[in-house]
Amino acid sequence: MDIKLSDIGHVIQLAIAPVFLLTGVCTMLMVLTNRLARIIDRSRVLEDRLEIGHHEGYMSELEVLDRRSHLINVSIALSTACGFLICLTIALLFLGDTTNLPLDRYIAGLFVCGVFALIGSFYFLLREIFIASKAMRERSHLRVRQAPRKTA
Repeated sequence: MDIKLSDIGHVIQLAIAPVFLLTGVCTMLMVLTNRLARIIDRSRVLEDRLEIGHHEGYMSELEVLDRRSHLINVSIALSTACGFLICLTIALLFLGDTTNLPLDRYIAGLFVCGVFALIGSFYFLLREIFIASKAMRERSHLRVRQAPRKTA
């Protein structure tokens, strides 16, 4: 097996696009884990308040947080799957070049599957954002209705 430096350079050039995608996926995972951490923190606060005996709509907010955490977990799973598929794509690029195996269809298939996993991850993130925004609007409308009215 005679591997030339120019061949390896060419494979590295081919791997640059998947590596950039992998960087974006890692950033996406940081965003998702931060959102999940915020959801968990808020859930703990509400659960503590429920233990004390306050029941002022906390159960409904906990249900919303539960739905949101489920969507974020699905998004995290899809982003992780995307990262895994992109890593396999990069590995097969090098393996195919160094062994002269015809792996082009597998490489293309893995890359496409990775992109679809990323699309799914964005979809579930968007659904979670819509639920969070809706809950925030509902809470602000409730506060406005419950605020004492000033009489002139």
